Amino acid sequence: MASRKEIGQAIRSARKKLGYTQKVVLEKSGVHKTTISEMENGRFTGSFDLFEKVLNCVELQFQVVPKMRKFPHWDEIESLFKEDDE
Repeated sequence: MASRKEIGQAIRSARKKLGYTQKVVLEKSGVHKTTISEMENGRFTGSFDLFEKVLNCVELQFQVVPKMRKFPHWDEIESLFKEDDE
């Protein structure tokens, strides 16, 4: 799943592609301009409902996918098991 920052960047990009200002998104979604700014900057921690309203406005949607596991690269494995006192 994307991070808040990545979601915010996608919202901003989609908004600008549509030629919308944050004020236009406010008018279409009913979500306050400050909240839209927080979303776009990756700092929003509020309700899913507000995210959904803004995403709908800029023609995006959330997608739930299985979580991906990141395994360390072979070069990183040695450092993971390295003793602290070396």
